[in-house]
Amino acid sequence: MIRLRPTRLLAIGALALVAFLYWKPTHSYMRTKRELQARHAQVQALRTEKARLEKRIELAGGGPQLVRQARLLGLVKPGERLFIVRGIPAWRHNH
Repeated sequence: MIRLRPTRLLAIGALALVAFLYWKPTHSYMRTKRELQARHAQVQALRTEKARLEKRIELAGGGPQLVRQARLLGLVKPGERLFIVRGIPAWRHNH
């Protein structure tokens, strides 16, 4: 049978205490790191989408074509209010 000396028992206890005290910060660090990676992926996806939309704006030209494309994207001019009208096909059918 293995007999543990008090100093070894104290060392094992201290090691267990240190491991316990480092567990929560390490767990928090790893979770935050995963969230940061997810946010970086979202930022990259948004940058790609922005570049795609800017390309569409360039291809749309200027003037009325640009306004039409912006409206299709759901954009409004500064100071304008966006109104969403539903049921137009049903209204047209009835009238």
